Amino acid sequence: MSADRETIAVYDARSADYATMVSAWETPGIDTFIAAMPHPAYVLDLGCGPGLDARRMMDAGLTADAVDASAQMVSVAQAAGVTARQALFDEIDGEDLYDGIWANFSLLHAPRAAFPLHLMALKRAIKPGGLLHLGMKLGEGEGRDGLGRFYTYYDEDDLVRHLKMTGFTPAARFRGVGKGLSGEESPWIWIHAHG
Repeated sequence: MSADRETIAVYDARSADYATMVSAWETPGIDTFIAAMPHPAYVLDLGCGPGLDARRMMDAGLTADAVDASAQMVSVAQAAGVTARQALFDEIDGEDLYDGIWANFSLLHAPRAAFPLHLMALKRAIKPGGLLHLGMKLGEGEGRDGLGRFYTYYDEDDLVRHLKMTGFTPAARFRGVGKGLSGEESPWIWIHAHG
């Protein structure tokens, strides 16, 4: 099991702070992702946090399977009207289920050794041609932030290589820099890839 209990405990303790912080953001890539979905569409929001992105997808007519490892984040998402459930990355299974998978700054908490396994599970779970949104922080190595959350960092070439090795076809990419819950500024990237 690749869940980091210390990371989950931070999200449990700071779920309200996190929800307030992300409610002020314009989520990069979400409009493109929603526009690319067929109607009707069934999408996985992997690491849904307070459910704001899932709620936006639902408001656009998509059916969202919103999951998060943090019980408190699931509660916040449910309070926002999102049908969220608690699940770890390791618990994502099934084949050809989703038209799209939204993994926005969630898989960066997986250990490097587990990352390819999670991508393979997502490749199995997405329908042929479905769209994966992968948001990750850029950098090198693994470590904890100022709040104690575990992160694994990649450069763009590494992410593209991992996606291709698991059968995804990378397409659009976008880079940015921003501050997260810890207040630390980090470079990040999202990549859209087809299954």
